[in-house]
Amino acid sequence: MYFKRIQGGPSMTKKVLAAYDGSILSNEAIQEAKKQASLFPETEVHIFTVIESTGPTTNAAISRNITKEVSEKMLPQMEKIKQEFMEASIPVVTEVRFADIGDNPGKIICEYADNKGIDLIIAGSRGLGNIKSILLGSVSNHIVQNAKCRVLIVK
Repeated sequence: MYFKRIQGGPSMTKKVLAAYDGSILSNEAIQEAKKQASLFPETEVHIFTVIESTGPTTNAAISRNITKEVSEKMLPQMEKIKQEFMEASIPVVTEVRFADIGDNPGKIICEYADNKGIDLIIAGSRGLGNIKSILLGSVSNHIVQNAKCRVLIVK
């Protein structure tokens, strides 16, 4: 899925959001965002990560420490991605958000997309058990069902 080039009219910046969680498929989403930006030079790419609270729900201190460790591992990855886009002269915004226990990151991604005027969300699919070819993961499924803009799921 690519943006349709409209002849004439005012120049508008397209905004693409690539959902990133460090997985192979989210790396594919990053690569697709680069491809979109190379096709349309006025594209601004948003690399967006949602870090879910992890750890035992009965011990908030342990949960916070585990979540902090995950975020500390994610920040250098986000910085590397940002540098790659900057070296390719692609406007990029990176953001990391924290989800509360029980929040679906897909909901947070959709809210971010609405607030930032995103035109296209790119996310990786995730298989579930033996029926992975039929069902999307809960995050990508939430995005597909609730996003108000176009969605591209990579697998």
